Amino acid sequence: MKKSLFAFLLLITVMAVNAQEAVKDSTKFWTRKGNISLLFNQSSYNDQWLGGGTSNIAGNFGLNYDFNYKKEDVVWDNKFILAYGLSKIKGDNPTAKTDDRIELNSLWGKKASNNWYYSAYFNFKSQMDTGLNSDGDRISHFFSPAYFQIGPGMLWKKNDNLSVNFAPAAARAIFVDRHFTNLGPSFGVEQGNNSRFEFGASISAYYKLNLMTNVSIENRLNLYSNYLEDPQNVDIDYQMNVVMKINKYLSANVALQAIYDDNSIKGVQVKELFGLGVNYGF
Repeated sequence: MKKSLFAFLLLITVMAVNAQEAVKDSTKFWTRKGNISLLFNQSSYNDQWLGGGTSNIAGNFGLNYDFNYKKEDVVWDNKFILAYGLSKIKGDNPTAKTDDRIELNSLWGKKASNNWYYSAYFNFKSQMDTGLNSDGDRISHFFSPAYFQIGPGMLWKKNDNLSVNFAPAAARAIFVDRHFTNLGPSFGVEQGNNSRFEFGASISAYYKLNLMTNVSIENRLNLYSNYLEDPQNVDIDYQMNVVMKINKYLSANVALQAIYDDNSIKGVQVKELFGLGVNYGF
C-alpha cells in the first residue's frame, strides 16, 4: 500500500511539473500557479548518548495548486491540495502517518457591486491511506470519511489574497464505509448507515499575508452549522501554512490545522508540522 501511494505521489509530481508548460498555451483569462514541497526530519542517537532520545525519520509531500479564471464580471477560483507524510521511530514496527489529505475547493462568482459577487461553491475532502488509532485499530481509510459541500451564497472578494464567502443554504454529505458503523456511529454517520446528509450555513474565509521578503502566511477558515441538528455546534476547520524561502528550491515550512467537529470527537483536533525541505514553484 505504501509503495503504491508513493508511486501515485510521484505521478502527481510529474503531472504538475508538466502542467507548467501547459500554462503558456492557456488563454489570458486563466492564471495557474502551484507549489510542490518535500520536507524531511531526522534525529539519530547512538547507544552511548546519555541525554536520552529515540532515533526517528519523517518525510512529508505536499502539492498546492491554484487554477483561477477571471473575465469581466466573472471569477472562478479553484484550489487543489494533496498532502501525505510518514514517520518511522526506531524500535516501532509500524510506520505512522503524519499527514494525509485530498482537498478540492471551487468558488464561482458573478459581480453584484463593488467587491460583492453572487456565488456558488463546492468543497471535497478525504484521505488516501488507512488511519490507525493509538491501539493500532483501523479507524479510517481511502474515501472513508469523505466530505462534500455545495451551495449558493454571496462572496466578498477584495483581491486574490483576501476573500470571504457566506452560503446560508449549504448542503453537506458525509460518506463512510459501512464496516466503520457496524458497532456504532462513525464521523456522524449513524450505526448501520454509510452516509449522512446535512443542510445548514457555511462561511469560508481566505487570507494570505506576505509578512516579509520570502516569508508568506496563508490562512483558510471554514465554518459550518447544521440547521437539522444542534445548529449551535459550529464545525470549525482552520488551516495555516507558513513558507519561509531560503532560496529558489529550499525552504522551511510550518503547517498548522485545528478542527472542531463534535460528530467526530468531543474535542479540538490539532495537527502541526514543521520541516526543512525542497520546494518547487510552478
